[in-house]
Amino acid sequence: MTTIDTSQTPVMPTTTQAGMYTTPTGVRSPKQDMDGEMFLNLLVTQLKNQDPSSPMDTTEMMAQTSQLASMEQLTKLTTISQENFALQMRVASAALVGQTVTYTGEDGKPASGVVDSISYAGEVPVVKIGDTEISLDAVAGISSSTAAQTPTTPTPQA
Repeated sequence: MTTIDTSQTPVMPTTTQAGMYTTPTGVRSPKQDMDGEMFLNLLVTQLKNQDPSSPMDTTEMMAQTSQLASMEQLTKLTTISQENFALQMRVASAALVGQTVTYTGEDGKPASGVVDSISYAGEVPVVKIGDTEISLDAVAGISSSTAAQTPTTPTPQA
């Protein structure tokens, strides 16, 4: 007889037909996202449990199918919008290299410095000023680094 050592096996949740997650210990937790799979499960359950003397109206079924298609398209649109926003943040942060930015320092006081580089490792780009790393959404202001380095003198008016 072969024995299996389960101490090294990862415990992965599985999905039941009702859209619930279960673990090998039998604990159920509700599925958090409404998706096409959940919608189809509900529709199949409804069809299985309908009264044979009063079947579902085809118009109602078409309406539900249309709702499923609309939901899938909205989900795709949301994903595309999120990707577009992430790309816009990358473009905006890349334009900051060489610029002077103002931010709130760790001590709570306003600070500024010239952006040396940008890191895209996380969801939000990180602006690097020397050894200091600031999240892009923490940048409070931007100015030209040449304007910050060159003092301006007022010109006398005649």
